[in-house]
Amino acid sequence: MGRSRGQKTRDKNKSSLPQVPKQLKSAGLDVEYSHEFADHEDLEAEARAAAAGIRQSKARKK
Repeated sequence: MGRSRGQKTRDKNKSSLPQVPKQLKSAGLDVEYSHEFADHEDLEAEARAAAAGIRQSKARKK
């Protein structure tokens, strides 16, 4: 057994600090997406996500 079992953390503030500031957190709001307003980058991202989903489902079957 090491000495660390009986020692408390010296900086008690570290454990109470949040990882992400409150103003940067979102409430989990969904953003509406439509193909009429999609640009080239949106379509590429959608294709990459679909390809990743196919790869993931193939990996689960193995």
